[in-house]
Amino acid sequence: MMKKYIVSLTLLAAFQVGMSASTPANPGQVQNTTKSTSVSAAPKEGETVDFTLKDINGKDFKLSSLKGKYVVVDFWGSWCINCIKGFPKMKEFYANHKDQVEIVSVDCNDTDSRWKAAVAKHTLPWINVYNPRTAADVTKKLGISAFPTKILLDQDGKVVKTFVGEDDSFYTVLESTIK
Repeated sequence: MMKKYIVSLTLLAAFQVGMSASTPANPGQVQNTTKSTSVSAAPKEGETVDFTLKDINGKDFKLSSLKGKYVVVDFWGSWCINCIKGFPKMKEFYANHKDQVEIVSVDCNDTDSRWKAAVAKHTLPWINVYNPRTAADVTKKLGISAFPTKILLDQDGKVVKTFVGEDDSFYTVLESTIK
């Protein structure tokens, strides 16, 4: 019995150490916790972000095609509880501001069929693209290591701010940026 207790405590301590290592020290900023050399650093404010991924209809979508509009790039997955919890507020914001802001949801770590089912289930009205787990993985190129992560881009495709997790300050910054 004592041995099981010690093993349980050891596992719990290891889990907590792992969780604290993956929690950003500065909320609202992307922190790259992956040690792999194939992962790039997160884009900094003022840097241009661009990628091409397949949309929900299988057509190529190039992020830079949205120049002239503010863009929110939302990295999420159907398995991510906080990503899903954030959709109602994001849908409300989009309904009120879609003439000024475009949202591009980038599905991560799902199969193609799970991604399409989740988009349909949650009725996501904006641009939805699929990020495959291949050499073209956008999360590795952009240093995205936590979900959800939202990157706010200005009308020239440059990073205004990056937000990790569901944080109401995201909407405050977004509102003040588009005004």
